[in-house]
Amino acid sequence: MKNIVVTLFAVAALTACKKNEPTSSSQSTESTTMSPPAESGMTASDSTKMGESKVPTTSLNDQDKKFADAAAKGGLMEVMMGDLAATNAENAAVKSLGAMMVTDHTKANDELKKWASGTGYTLPAGLDAEKQKMYDDLKAKKGKDFDKKYTDLMVSDHKEDIEEFKKEAAEGKESSLKSFASKTLPTLEHHLKESEKAKNAVK
Repeated sequence: MKNIVVTLFAVAALTACKKNEPTSSSQSTESTTMSPPAESGMTASDSTKMGESKVPTTSLNDQDKKFADAAAKGGLMEVMMGDLAATNAENAAVKSLGAMMVTDHTKANDELKKWASGTGYTLPAGLDAEKQKMYDDLKAKKGKDFDKKYTDLMVSDHKEDIEEFKKEAAEGKESSLKSFASKTLPTLEHHLKESEKAKNAVK
């Protein structure tokens, strides 16, 4: 009789244990439901994109900063004066020179702005006092006086520009800015020749 009771007890105990054991199917279901949700809906590519913030890859030396500032202000003045020449000049060669300055320097200015945006550098947004005075003095002139003053300015200004751009190409540190200077030099040299021709035409 004791043996039968013990046996029944053992069977009952085994049955109870088995009920508490999760089946393999419930385990797999549980593991599926417990998988961690995607974090805030971000994918791996999203996190990669976030890492691509604009950070200057190289620091600029004093030469780079001085050149970039001067090129920005000088380029802006060339466009403003070119607009004046295209409108106010009496001589056709001077009008043509002004239009060329607007086209070429607008393009160069845009390239410089693109460089600044990529490196996080802030360029001057306007003329300095010296260049503003030069512009105002030119704006006040009319006819042949305007033509002579404008061509004189273009000759002297482009001689200075060429020297500055050559210096940056040789002594600058930031490679893309040096490249901009080298690439723009032939255009400035062409501008100087055309300015000298226009100057001779208004003598």
